[in-house]
Amino acid sequence: CHWMVTPILYGLGSDELLSGSVLCSPNSNMSSMVVTANGNDNKKFKGEDKMDGAPSRVLHIRKLPGEVTETEVIALGLPFGKVTNILMLKGKNQAFLELATEEAAITMVNYYSAVTPHLRNQPIYIQYSNHKELKTDNTLNQRAQAVLQAVTAVQTTNAPISGTAVSETAVTPAQSPVLRIIIDNMYYPVTLDVLHQIFSKFGAVLKIITFTKNNQFQALLQYGDPVNAQQAKLALDGQNIYNACCTLRIDFSKLVNLNVKYNNDKSRDYTRPDLPSGDGQPALDPAIAAAFAKETSLLGLPVAAVPGALSPLAIPNAAAAAAAAAAGRVSMPGVSAGGNTVLLVSNLNEEMVTPQSLFTLFGVYGDVQRVKILYNKKDSALIQMADGNQSQLAMSHLNGQKMYGKIIRVTLSKHQTVQLPREGLDDQGLTKDFGNSPLHRFKKPGSKNFQNIFPPSATLHLSNIPPSVAEDDLRTLFANTGGTVKAFKFFQDHKMALLQMSTVEEAIQALIDLHNYNLGENHHLRVSFSKSTI
Repeated sequence: CHWMVTPILYGLGSDELLSGSVLCSPNSNMSSMVVTANGNDNKKFKGEDKMDGAPSRVLHIRKLPGEVTETEVIALGLPFGKVTNILMLKGKNQAFLELATEEAAITMVNYYSAVTPHLRNQPIYIQYSNHKELKTDNTLNQRAQAVLQAVTAVQTTNAPISGTAVSETAVTPAQSPVLRIIIDNMYYPVTLDVLHQIFSKFGAVLKIITFTKNNQFQALLQYGDPVNAQQAKLALDGQNIYNACCTLRIDFSKLVNLNVKYNNDKSRDYTRPDLPSGDGQPALDPAIAAAFAKETSLLGLPVAAVPGALSPLAIPNAAAAAAAAAAGRVSMPGVSAGGNTVLLVSNLNEEMVTPQSLFTLFGVYGDVQRVKILYNKKDSALIQMADGNQSQLAMSHLNGQKMYGKIIRVTLSKHQTVQLPREGLDDQGLTKDFGNSPLHRFKKPGSKNFQNIFPPSATLHLSNIPPSVAEDDLRTLFANTGGTVKAFKFFQDHKMALLQMSTVEEAIQALIDLHNYNLGENHHLRVSFSKSTI
């Protein structure tokens, strides 16, 4: 069948009317399609009003806002796969979008039947078209084709986080549906779920990828619509998630589509619940996720008051609760009021690990009270922190890090406390009580240490260095831990320094070995992870 489409406005201005044709393949059961000029209301458009037609890789999109652009319509399809064609029917506020595969189209329809898509704050409707494919005369909608080509061209190149950057002419960064979020002053952990709760206020969040770059927690977050991204940026940039900390810094990403391979606590594709969790980390336990969602009381985490769109980061109660739970402040079923304080650490190197080494490493993120290496399973240990916030902090920073050559797993334990062995019972030094240790970093309220909590990094911050100790002494000392010292820099007063190992794993090892090392003259070396590089 061959339908003529007489002049249609393609958003190019009335003096640039184009005419052309839409062809549908012979197996199309299109009943009647008559499209006449310039968006008058006398167009008939039948045969496309079935909501549940047979699946097709061509989708029919209705109720589009008048001023919507091709880019915005293409962005609806991108999260689901390659978009191969588009036809805008401006006057009818409709469009046809063709995806590369029927499977992608089915995923898209299924997703948007659960989450109503919005463009420019208006709900729109997506269904299968009767067309099996869309053939457009390229002169018909040059602009749409140009945008498509730009997007497709870059979709095939390997952008850094296998997403898609786009040439400026096609999509200016301000039109990208993807935001880049950096969190400054991260004194409490901010989880992927907290970000989802906060940003969902501005539209459907399709995908989130979190990562640490330059020792800062960052995220890429993709909306179904660039306008939602713009609104979220306007409302949230510069706001604090919690009182006086966890400040959001938001920019448009150069990517227009994120490619998420795993659904776990580091990345998630909400359009693809079927994705594996990857070996990197277990996906969030569904029971915990449900508890987060149900919990509506906020037990004592001060949440920042944000003007306008967000009252106290007015993620709805459930969201505030998830944020609070993330910082270990919410009572969850089976968990003590302060959040669970006991961590289960597994996949440890049982030849090397000691309670002392775990105390030192986990002590970077909280005051470790007790450590118990399990008697029957010496590659696992229970670690009791001083409060739930500290256990969350340690879990978010240390899960997946390498200690003594093995990638350790850190999860919340079902135990409430770590039991000490009964009086007179020797457990071969596997359990140790550190309750009265002089080495706790967070005993003093308001201590500077609270402001210097950073993820494990190759660069270490050294302090409490006596005047007699020179750079060479420290380089030699740290090289003896089995790694390579890449760079060193004293601060002006020579009491502090930055020292860079060649890998994060080497830095973790050096911190375990040398934190509290006696440098003489009654100076014990203090070692922590730095956010700076040399």
